[in-house]
Amino acid sequence: MSDAPTSLPDGLLLTFYGDDFTGSSASMEVTAFAGLPTVLFLDTPTPARLAPFAAHRVIGVAGISRSQSPAWMDAHLPPVFQALRRLNAPIAHYKVCSTFDSSPSVGSIGRAIDLAVPILGGSWHPLIVAAADMGRYQAFGNLFATVGPAGYRLDRHPTMSRHPVTPMHEADLGRHLAAQTEKRVGLVDLVAIKRGEADAALARERQNGAEIVSIDVLDDETLRAAGRLVWENRGERLFAIGSQGVQQALVAYWREAGLIGAPQAAFRAPAVDRIVVVSGSCSPVTAGQIAWAERAGFRPIRLDATRAVDPHAWTQELGAAAERALAALSEGADPIVYTAAGPDDPAVGSLREAVETSGADLASVNDRIGAGLGEILDRVVRRAHLPRAVISGGDTSGHATLRLGVYALTAIAPLAPGSPLCRAYGDGNAPGELELALKGGQVGRPDFFGAARNGGPSPA
Repeated sequence: MSDAPTSLPDGLLLTFYGDDFTGSSASMEVTAFAGLPTVLFLDTPTPARLAPFAAHRVIGVAGISRSQSPAWMDAHLPPVFQALRRLNAPIAHYKVCSTFDSSPSVGSIGRAIDLAVPILGGSWHPLIVAAADMGRYQAFGNLFATVGPAGYRLDRHPTMSRHPVTPMHEADLGRHLAAQTEKRVGLVDLVAIKRGEADAALARERQNGAEIVSIDVLDDETLRAAGRLVWENRGERLFAIGSQGVQQALVAYWREAGLIGAPQAAFRAPAVDRIVVVSGSCSPVTAGQIAWAERAGFRPIRLDATRAVDPHAWTQELGAAAERALAALSEGADPIVYTAAGPDDPAVGSLREAVETSGADLASVNDRIGAGLGEILDRVVRRAHLPRAVISGGDTSGHATLRLGVYALTAIAPLAPGSPLCRAYGDGNAPGELELALKGGQVGRPDFFGAARNGGPSPA
């Protein structure tokens, strides 16, 4: 263990690449609302785009690797990792979903690690996935996630165990990751941390050949301990893997050590008269939010995703949905354009059947759906001059946001853990002064869309 630090180093502290857009905004909010200026780029930034953010302490790049193949990663991730390396932060982070959903063929976290390590370096690589504010906990290397008041081991989770693309059949993250990389995974468990033996456990795992070391997090004590292990054992530079729990652990330790101050006063944005929501999420959480919004006067507009197997039919479907959304706004209602209301919605099976019948590629159809939601959003925001919008669904957010011409986001107000309201920075042809919230499928209370319109959550 090193001597206790007295201050954080000047300049950039952390860089990260997020494997989906909603998760990237979750990482951004942790450091931003801790008082550390943070910017999230939606593509590898050019020097000209970096320049206005030169004084920021955290720089992230949002990506879509969570929904991509290893071949896609081979082609697209190394240039991003090289760009992060040139920024020369002490810690670089590959940000993954707090439910760790991935497989050897889709969103392979192991493949991303194999590509990043030679570039971003470090003698070991911490893995911190738990995020207690979102109901994610790790004990003895196994990940648990809550749904309301109930907690589930990840392989028994009612949503993640039957995710339509990457169902989780293993809660032990070391075992799950072993199917994606040959790098040995070690563990610093909660017992070692509670006994004050975390440093010895880390040293033992590294001596035994572990390159990746998973760290249990259950509460504030284990969170701070995880942050200290990472910060005090970072060496000249360190590559970390995990959810926004990486940032949460570092912030918790920095605050405990007196390196940063207490959280700033609550951020809040003003309410707006109208918003538009697009959703490609099949989560029951999102389904509940759509149902709440309909009761609150929002206008639900179902998009027939089966038509996405035919580009011409899909163009017609998008145009019709956009017109219905604009009509809703003219009638004083907030439109929600969505593809499915939960995993049991018949639309999920209908899409799968349509893809199989047409012989189309499922990944290409999913990409087309996400991009199509972005086209609707772009058309509605521009024609109705809306100041604020929501995109629901991790994979959807990546495809849809890129359609808006937005290249960077900064967090301006919390709406729900993992989903802040953001200011969007766009090119000359992008919507001006647009505020966006990117919401993962599992994120938020039932009234999330109302909170987005109101500029912040109502008291619990």
